[in-house]
Amino acid sequence: MPLPPPACAREASHQRSITINAYARTDGLWDIEGELRDTKEQVFVIPGDGVWQPGEPIHGMAIRVTIDSALTVRDIAVSMDDVPHPECPQAQAPMHRMVGSTMGPGWRKAIETHLGGIQGCAHLRELLFNMATAAYQTLPEEAEPADPARPPHHLGKCLAWDFAGPVVARHHPIFFRPPAANPPTDA
Repeated sequence: MPLPPPACAREASHQRSITINAYARTDGLWDIEGELRDTKEQVFVIPGDGVWQPGEPIHGMAIRVTIDSALTVRDIAVSMDDVPHPECPQAQAPMHRMVGSTMGPGWRKAIETHLGGIQGCAHLRELLFNMATAAYQTLPEEAEPADPARPPHHLGKCLAWDFAGPVVARHHPIFFRPPAANPPTDA
């Protein structure tokens, strides 16, 4: 279903494209690759740093995260081909601090701990946040460590995976929790 029509006339100003692709490797690991690209619809100027023509990338960067079946980061590679400031590429080296982190619960905290603030690049952090969801969807379900006493970590994280909802009842009935009955109201 498309968005409703805009409330008034408007003019395009900025476009951000994010693409994430995942690959199963022959060595049993997975590569999750993300790209972020920012362009403007008009000439964009940062005094002293550059002039960008319409459609020319201001940000053009990519990350490859190699993970194992436990979603643990084994390696990371970064490219920053298009940046607005000559200092930006210095943010590539700190990205290796993410090796050993897990793309699961605590992922955002690990990114903030290792790359937050002036330790890294805001755009690379944003891309890393989103890559975890793609990583999770890449691995076969049986790759997730199975602990029959604990629900998979995605349960209870969105409307569809509500513990009291029909999707959990169908796919993970052992963890289904019927909705609480509504208490009677005095009318």
